[in-house]
Amino acid sequence: MPQMVISEKLQQLRDFIDKLQERENPDSYLIAILHKAQSLYGYIDKAVVEDISVRTKISLAKIWGVVTFYHFFKLKPAGEYEISVCLGTACYVKGAERILDAIKETIGVGIGDTTEDKLFTLQETRCIGACGIAPVATINGKVYGELSPNKIVKIINDIKAKK
Repeated sequence: MPQMVISEKLQQLRDFIDKLQERENPDSYLIAILHKAQSLYGYIDKAVVEDISVRTKISLAKIWGVVTFYHFFKLKPAGEYEISVCLGTACYVKGAERILDAIKETIGVGIGDTTEDKLFTLQETRCIGACGIAPVATINGKVYGELSPNKIVKIINDIKAKK
């Protein structure tokens, strides 16, 4: 990424932190700051955590503890399309493992990994509340239900064809 873009994002994050510090205790808004950082950068890296620590006076250990505890924070860049396969009970019983295996084979990565071309990141999740159309997966938040291995492969191949 060009340095100018990084600086612009960092300034946006710092402005966000400064606004929060005017009215609240730093510990009470750490998660909001981390969400903002992730929305700006796509993930949370060491340099961002260090900057947050300096600006808020929250220890690095505490920040890393929060970042690594909550599953919604990413420690490395995700692909353009984030695929999450539900492994909740209803989805699991209806074949979520087969869906997951088909995706792994089609995109060539495992859970938590991103394809080399940065097109796809594969994740697993627990119940997303769409049990009536199990098994389900989401791609960038869009729910795909009543999946079969063939159906999910077609969806992925359609995405690839658009690129």
